[in-house]
Amino acid sequence: MALSLNENPFPPLPAVQTAMIESIQAANRYPEFLPESLRHLIADHVAVPDEQVVVGAGATGVLVQVMHAFTSPGDRIVLPVPTFEGYTIASAMTRLQVEAVPLLADGHHDLDAMADAASGARLVVVCRPHNPTGTVESAATLEAFLARLSSDTIVILDEAYVEFVAPQWRIDAVDLIQRFPNVLVLRTFSKAYGLAGLRIGYAIGSWGLTAELWAMQLPFGMGSTGLVAVAASYQAESQLRQRIRLITSERRHLRMRLRAMGVPSIDGHANFVYLPVGDRPWREVFDGADGVRVKHCADGGVRITVGGRSSTGAVLAALRGRG
Repeated sequence: MALSLNENPFPPLPAVQTAMIESIQAANRYPEFLPESLRHLIADHVAVPDEQVVVGAGATGVLVQVMHAFTSPGDRIVLPVPTFEGYTIASAMTRLQVEAVPLLADGHHDLDAMADAASGARLVVVCRPHNPTGTVESAATLEAFLARLSSDTIVILDEAYVEFVAPQWRIDAVDLIQRFPNVLVLRTFSKAYGLAGLRIGYAIGSWGLTAELWAMQLPFGMGSTGLVAVAASYQAESQLRQRIRLITSERRHLRMRLRAMGVPSIDGHANFVYLPVGDRPWREVFDGADGVRVKHCADGGVRITVGGRSSTGAVLAALRGRG
């Protein structure tokens, strides 16, 4: 059972599927030269001017655009570790020097150490919720961190899993980029929206940053199917929220069952559960050959995607030694 990529366990919503199928009729036609319509759709939804939105092939695609636009080979990027491996891959592609800052023992960012490391760095990445631990930094802590950084250092605030965050833990991203114009908020339609196969990501930021990114927008770079899928998803928000509630409820159920078995996990806010390194190597539990495939992290912990009740049962069975 594949629980390693944090995919949504549900297929696209019915209305989204219908829109995507209908869009195939125009597959012989090019999409827009530049994705103006998709940009406007997202900007209207998040309540910012069109000019403050850029789009790309998933959040990773936007990340690479950022690196090409604002860095030169040899520039430094500060990353928490462990983190989403796409950051280290993209850093290698753009020849950046990675400054790795270990997470705290509770799975949170060590923002003090990251601020110290950011002196002279071109990019800094903060994930909220963090991947792979699922932790979120408080708004006050995050803002204090941002206030310590040079305005010349661009901060990528990765919100790939923001839709799974409870309202009391959310931050006002639009207000944040107004007060900290060196912040780019990165989001995706791959996780909560269940459109991972379409590769649609976007960033919102200050006019100065997004103008440079838009100038590098790849012509014909975003497919027409993505546009109609996003439009249909926005029109089905109530159904989407219901699915998110199902996933977050199953996340709580999985953590409860793990706790009953004496298996520690971090209190995360995304669509996965993180098990820190323990006495028994997790590779012995989740072999990936005929059992449950999870994400093995560099620090020895594992990240387990939350699916349905059957996937929860498979995880628990593996932990009991029947996987």
